[in-house]
Amino acid sequence: MKLGVRESIDKSIKLVVKTTGLLVIAILGGIFFMLLWNTIAFFLKIHPLDFITGTQWNPSGDPEVYGILPLLVSTCLVTLGAMVIAIPLGIGTAAYLSEYASMRVKSALKPMIEMLAAVPSVAIGFLGIVVLGPGIADIIGLSNGLNAMNGAILLAVMALPTIITVTDDALHGVPGTYREASYGVGASKWQTLIKVTIPAAGPGIMAAVMLGVGRAIGETMTVLMATGNAAAFPKGFFHSVRTITATIAIEMGEVPYQTTHYYSLFAIAAVLFLITLGVNLTGEYFVNKFRKYHSA
Repeated sequence: MKLGVRESIDKSIKLVVKTTGLLVIAILGGIFFMLLWNTIAFFLKIHPLDFITGTQWNPSGDPEVYGILPLLVSTCLVTLGAMVIAIPLGIGTAAYLSEYASMRVKSALKPMIEMLAAVPSVAIGFLGIVVLGPGIADIIGLSNGLNAMNGAILLAVMALPTIITVTDDALHGVPGTYREASYGVGASKWQTLIKVTIPAAGPGIMAAVMLGVGRAIGETMTVLMATGNAAAFPKGFFHSVRTITATIAIEMGEVPYQTTHYYSLFAIAAVLFLITLGVNLTGEYFVNKFRKYHSA
């Protein structure tokens, strides 16, 4: 290939890649500007303090009440329950795959875990309605199982592939000399895993956890189907709740255009955007820290 042609191809590819990157930034900026513009329109009608600290969400009431606190607490409650389940299971599974599983077992489990991430959220939500929900209701003695615990278990299942995959990569990134040094002083495989390998992979594991949190917070269809969608302030894991994402999905399709209710949905979407952005930036920080740690 002639030098001039190769340089032209390189410049064209560079231009395409640069344009794609700038387009992504422009789209993200446009989304943020749209949320900000409509959020400001909402706060011109409703005081921000009433929005943030209000304990009731009832846009169709008389008077209309726009308190995000029950939605925010519900979102945090379901996400917390999901992480309590997913973090130990995810890290434990990744540790087994990395340190104990044979190649045959690992080659069978890894594709199954990755396929779990491909299951549609609506299918998982349907299982929560017809299988998990009635099971929780029978065990606890409730009239129905559509509550925060149901949503937490389903979100844990959905977050597991992300946590397992990233944690497994982090454990594999620990230099073999660390393990050899631990074995050299008489440590067992379990002691090496707990006291050497996992602490050394700490930034990568933390990144896996934060990515799992982001996955759980942003999920819509599963929590919409499985948590009961009661907009009241949550009283516990076995009560029906409504998350921010479910509220937007339920109400946006029927809300009158450019009303206070309409703008309020953009306001709670802006809150969700900021929370998700913060979680993703935290995860990215730990990913970069993990890379620098192992490149040093």
